[in-house]
Amino acid sequence: MRRPVESPPQYTSFKPAEHLNGDGIAASIGSVGDAYGNALMESTTGLYKTGLIKPQRPWRTLSEVELACAEWADWYNCRRLHGEIGRVPPAEYEATYYLTATKPQVGTEI
Repeated sequence: MRRPVESPPQYTSFKPAEHLNGDGIAASIGSVGDAYGNALMESTTGLYKTGLIKPQRPWRTLSEVELACAEWADWYNCRRLHGEIGRVPPAEYEATYYLTATKPQVGTEI
């Protein structure tokens, strides 16, 4: 028996894409049926679950979970040492990048 073809998720429909395009925003989604768009999110979610959610359960209150999630996101985005970028925190790497990328160039034109 053949399975019915599933329609793409709502975020890949034409209306949201037209809205983004009208505002000059490029959608950061892959094509329908390709897993590459989800790979980073799935990897990050896996780290989040195994590093925070599962080890600390049972959670007692929603506030406990919210605070832990905010702290984890701060650590992940700002303070963890990232091996692919020279074992520096992502926030530091980004700040250094923009500092060096936006330095005015000295020219000889008058």
